[in-house]
This record gives sequence, C-alpha cells and structure tokens, in this order.
Amino acid sequence: MQKILILDFGSQYTQLIARRIREMNVYCEIHPWNKTLTPDSDWIGVIFSGGPASVNAPNAPLPDISQYLHHYPVLGICYGAQLIAAQGGGLVTPGNSREYGRATFQIHSKNSPFFASVTETSEVWMSHGDSIEQIPKDFQVSGSTHDVVHAAFENRESNIYAVQFHPEVAHTQEGPQILRNFVLDICKAKADWTPGAYISDSIESISSQIGNDNVICGLSGGVDSSVAATLIHKAVGNQLTCIFVDNGLLRQGEFDEVMAYCGQLGIRVIGVRAAEKFLSQLKGIEDPEAKRKIIGRVFIEIFDEEAHKLNGVKWLAQGTIYPDVIESVSVNGPSATIKSHHNVGGLPE
Repeated sequence: MQKILILDFGSQYTQLIARRIREMNVYCEIHPWNKTLTPDSDWIGVIFSGGPASVNAPNAPLPDISQYLHHYPVLGICYGAQLIAAQGGGLVTPGNSREYGRATFQIHSKNSPFFASVTETSEVWMSHGDSIEQIPKDFQVSGSTHDVVHAAFENRESNIYAVQFHPEVAHTQEGPQILRNFVLDICKAKADWTPGAYISDSIESISSQIGNDNVICGLSGGVDSSVAATLIHKAVGNQLTCIFVDNGLLRQGEFDEVMAYCGQLGIRVIGVRAAEKFLSQLKGIEDPEAKRKIIGRVFIEIFDEEAHKLNGVKWLAQGTIYPDVIESVSVNGPSATIKSHHNVGGLPE
C-alpha cells in the first residue's frame, strides 16, 4: 500500500499534515525523527515536519536525512526546510526576532510543479525563529516574502522541495493546493485510501498476520480499542478474546453497556470488576500525572493476571490513536511530555 512518511520534529502542526494528506484519500504515517526506520518499498514520499528547535542548538534533532534525499520525493516544512538547508551545505542563522503570523508570499518559479495552480501572490503562515541565509547549491529559490528571501526553494531534478511557511494550516490560503501538488502530482499518490478500503485492507492484513493463532485485546469501551477489536473479530472471529476492566472511573452503566454491545457483535469478552482496587490505589493521590500512571500500572496488573488464565495466546492487540502516542512520548524526550495516557505511558517494562 502506498504511504507518505512524515518525520515528526515536535511541531504542534504535525497532526494537521497527516490530516490534510488523509483528506486526499492517501495513507500516511507519523514517526518520531529519532526512530530507526527500515526503507519501505511502499514509501512514495517523505515530509519533514516543523519543530520548535534550532538546527544550530546543541541538542537539536539532527538525523541523517541522506537516506531520504534523492531516493524519494521530499518536502521540508519550516524546521524541515532548515534541516535540508543546513545538511545540504546552506546556512541557517538565528533570526533577529521570531517571525509569527501572516505573510504575503510571492512565487518566483512559476513553472514549478510544486506551485501548479497556485496564484502568484497569496497569504501564508510563518512560525519560525531561525533564518535560511543560504540555500544548498543545485537548489533554486522558488518563492519569497517581504522579510524572508528563501521562503521556498527546490531541487526539481531530485524532487526536493522546502518551504519556510506552513502549508498545512488554514491561514495559508492555498496550502491545500500546494500539498496536493506534492502528494498527488510529485509523489504520484493514487488517492484510493478510503474508509471502505481501509476496513477491507485491515481485515485482510490482520487475518494474514494472525493465521490460526489466538489474540487478546485490552478493551476500554472507547472508540480506539473498540474499532481495533471489531476489525480483529471480523478477521479471526473467536480466536480473539477481549479483556475489559472496570476501573471505577467509567460512566454510570458503561460497564454493562460495553459488555452488551460486545455480545451483540459476537465478540468474546471477559469483564473484570476492579473498581475497589483502582480507587484504593488512587486514594490520597492529587497529581494528575501520578494518577494516570497508577491507572496504567494497575490495569496492566489485572490484564496480565486475566491473560495468564487463557491458553495458547500468541498475539496482543491494542487500539491507540496518534494523539495518545504523541502526548505520552514526545519526540523531545520525557521533559516535553504533554501527559501520559494509561494505555501508552507509565506502563511497566
């Protein structure tokens, strides 16, 4: 399956990049910049996100991007553009002041496929502190603003494009068209990733992966785990067993409702009432982060105990949305964690 790879450098807008691409019916994946990735034959393009760091800072996120450049179409956004400039022999310097807000962007390279069907002058959104003083050789400037000479640059032969502004945000008037140009025209995405295709592809992939093995799934009753459980059930039926733990913090009547709808769907589920254990562990704890980690730990203890009562289980399934992962495990390390989610952060080894 075709996919666009997004390397996350800690931008608050990274999720928006993914959303814009998925709105085109194209599949994409977000990975932290420091994750070791094995080249995938399904990759058709790579996007470097923005981020709050400076490429000149001592602890700046500076992965070797040569494994992507000249091998796939690449788009660098904000910090991603500065990274391309810095590692390509250009020059990035601290700006006199942070530039944040709207700017008028002027296209210089009118025949660039990256700016096809984009008006010559439009409004874009800037959010950066450093400035790209020099771009790498073999690149050409494709657009500027009043204050930013190198607001966009490209190496068309190598399919590398970079912008200092953020095309993914609503304030960039023609951002959707710019991203469509990259994803659909430059990366040649087929735009055939629809909800229906996702369901059928997922069921086929899960069935192929699991075969005749048994699976356990931690079910919370929320959308994430319920969707995962339903997809797996459609793929392997009664080879799946879900474990649903009542932690005493559910909505009134929710435990019985979840058990009932699982029964209606034919999903095998073990319900465990453990409110007393959770609440006793939480008693006297005021710090929200400490509470979340206690809930995660106690859940795993109960889940592990129930799982060991089952025989022949080979696979563990979990449904988690991207924000839970990003918030729990920041690309910049624990100091930048937003909050730990009970099914992602604070779990025992």
